[in-house]
Amino acid sequence: MDSIIITIDGASSTGKSSLAKAIAKHYDFKHIDSGAMYRALTFYAQDHNLLDDHKFDVDTLIDHLPTIDIDFTNADEITLNGKIIEDQVRSMEVSNKVSLVAKEPLFRQFMVAKQRQLGEIGNVVMDGRDIGSVVFPNATIKFFLEASMEVRVNRRYAELIEKGEQVSVKEVQANIAKRDHIDSNRDDSPLIIPENAIVLSNDKEGLTGLFNIATAEIDKHLR
Repeated sequence: MDSIIITIDGASSTGKSSLAKAIAKHYDFKHIDSGAMYRALTFYAQDHNLLDDHKFDVDTLIDHLPTIDIDFTNADEITLNGKIIEDQVRSMEVSNKVSLVAKEPLFRQFMVAKQRQLGEIGNVVMDGRDIGSVVFPNATIKFFLEASMEVRVNRRYAELIEKGEQVSVKEVQANIAKRDHIDSNRDDSPLIIPENAIVLSNDKEGLTGLFNIATAEIDKHLR
């Protein structure tokens, strides 16, 4: 059987990673969270004082790219230069800045090259915003996940509270709305529904329902 690549695109907090993890576990595939990769780069920029509320030193971060290694452990935890930073990249501080990093073309080129390299291992499920449209336009099967703002805010708020972050629902909604605007309007690889993608909605189905629909579609390709 040929190598399988499954892509799941969608806006922030629609449930892409949760669905991707469930699918990867079911088929014993590798899960790659491309959004975590951009978060890792954002965390690096903040940790090296290149990005805060007052500045973003794009040129210096570009110069640092050859020294930055972003990868995943066997347990699918994001690593930065060999160090697991799974908790750090999920913070609200990183969330507030990640779209600024992700919209820069040179950083996107850096990430796309890395994502394609990771995809070469075969039998992967990768989620993000441009995976089916740019990174793997010839993927075996593509999904695009949608959800209402209410569902997305509730998901993200619950995640942050569980991690001990002190945030309000209003802050979370403002963050998601801001990221939506940047992700959908950037010049390089804006968020779109990829060609031939199967559109799923997380408003009513929930993860179990989405998983059942997605695996039924995937099974057609595995026969």
